[in-house]
Amino acid sequence: MSVDLRDLLRSRFRWTDPGDGSGYVVSDRSGWWRDPLIISGLGEALADLFRSSSPTVVVSPEVTGFLVGPLVARALGAGFVEAYRAGARRPIAEPMIWATVPSDHRGDQQQLGVRVGLAGPDDRVLVVDDWAATGAQCRALRSLFPGTYVGTAVIVDECSPNVSTELNIRGLLSGQDLP
Repeated sequence: MSVDLRDLLRSRFRWTDPGDGSGYVVSDRSGWWRDPLIISGLGEALADLFRSSSPTVVVSPEVTGFLVGPLVARALGAGFVEAYRAGARRPIAEPMIWATVPSDHRGDQQQLGVRVGLAGPDDRVLVVDDWAATGAQCRALRSLFPGTYVGTAVIVDECSPNVSTELNIRGLLSGQDLP
């Protein structure tokens, strides 16, 4: 990955006050998706984090994972499987398998599901997302597939070192890299 992409990611990111008086700020990553240089380099950069592991399928949770995951799958020559959040829309007609995310970055429990049969025991599964804060989604997604979990590639890895090591999470940036 080029240093230029990391610099672009930092420069196009900002923290935003939602104006609710909570004193809490939220990440605004919209500058990443607006920049064509970031979009054109992101798939290769994230793929390079796990290219030597030879993933055969990329799985990503909605919403942002549906943007980032296919970019990485294309760069790897791998397939893509979308992971849906329960209750986010009308039910999917095909059979699904679900995993519980005990507590996400907001402290909420949720369910992530994938269509049955989209990855088999011979697959090498790479989870891809924009951000990992606790590793909870990575852990849940890892449990859904019979193949080999090779790791998780993210733009920002904000997990504790123990969690990042346990789940083999690799990021282009750490939380401390952001302005």
